[in-house]
Amino acid sequence: MLPETVSSATPQAAPRRRFLSALAAGGAFWTVPGAFAAALQLTPAQTEGPFYPDRLPLDTDNDLIVLNDATTPALGTVTYLSGRVLDLRGRPIRNAVVEIWQADHHGVYLHRGSAGAERRDPGFQGYGRFLTGSGGEYLFRTIRPVAYPGRAPHIHMAVKSPGREKLTTQCYIRGEKGNATDGVLKAIRDERARNSVIVPFDPLKGSKAGELSARFDVVLGLTPEA
Repeated sequence: MLPETVSSATPQAAPRRRFLSALAAGGAFWTVPGAFAAALQLTPAQTEGPFYPDRLPLDTDNDLIVLNDATTPALGTVTYLSGRVLDLRGRPIRNAVVEIWQADHHGVYLHRGSAGAERRDPGFQGYGRFLTGSGGEYLFRTIRPVAYPGRAPHIHMAVKSPGREKLTTQCYIRGEKGNATDGVLKAIRDERARNSVIVPFDPLKGSKAGELSARFDVVLGLTPEA
């Protein structure tokens, strides 16, 4: 079973962590093609943006849909975001802290400066983190990101690993019209690097509730001694 999330969650969150760990242990999220056919693409760094949470929620686990012991889930299309943290040689990176944060269904961040704060969905955690296991894997249950003025739908991500510089990047939805005009995404000049942060958000196999699944592998640079 995968390691539990890095969290300050209340005891009521434990069943959700076990649920997500059980899903991951089932292997549905970690299917990877055999040998790497080509050199891996280093994940490009992107701006953290102005809306990294200015106050963390009491619950910081990897389930952003249900906050603490609330009974009402967040608004939006449930999405399982998973992947692995790897180095340029394809080796998994264990014990990396993966953080994500994103706007809620109304386009509002967990930040007092975010526009429309009065409309913020109180059921959406807005931020989560996960400690990667021996295979470099991570998993979050969140919502499909939404567009807001000036930005295509995206999820912010930061990865911190011992001996490496922190990487901050963003994950985008393949096929979104807004990708073509998103200034932050277009700032990645290299086409291969830009495409590496745009991934499919596909229907989750076997789900009858319209849930989605997205896989976003993060590739970090080698340490100086590697």
